[in-house]
Amino acid sequence: QVQLVESGGGLVQAGDSLRLSCAASTRTSSRYAMGWFRQAPGQEREFVATIGWSGGTTYYADSVKGRFTISRDNAKNTVYLQMSSLKPEDTAVYYCASRGAISSTIYYTQAYEYDYWGQGTQVTVSS
Repeated sequence: QVQLVESGGGLVQAGDSLRLSCAASTRTSSRYAMGWFRQAPGQEREFVATIGWSGGTTYYADSVKGRFTISRDNAKNTVYLQMSSLKPEDTAVYYCASRGAISSTIYYTQAYEYDYWGQGTQVTVSS
C-alpha cells in the first residue's frame, strides 16, 4: 500500500508560478511511475504529466507542455510539479498518482493505469 499526500496548492494570479509536492509513504525509488492529474468542476479527471521511476522519462499533456515540469527526488520520496505561466484554465484539484513499473522508460497517461492516489490539492488561478 502506498500513501500519497499532495501539498503546495493555492490561489495565484494568471502568469504566476506554483510548485506542487507529492510525498509518498514508500520509497519512490522502488520502481514506481508517478503521475499528476487534475480535475476541474464538472469535468473528468485529465492527465497532466508523468515521470518514470528513475526520473529519466517524462511526458506531458499538450495543454501544459512547456509550462509545467515534473521531477522527482527519490531520496526524499517526493515528486514535484513545477507550474509556470499559469492560466485560469489550469484551475482544478490536482492529484498525485503512482503505480509499479517494470521499466523506467514506460510512461502511463491514463487514470485507470494508476493504483494509488492522493487526496488532491486545489489550485485556483485568477485572471
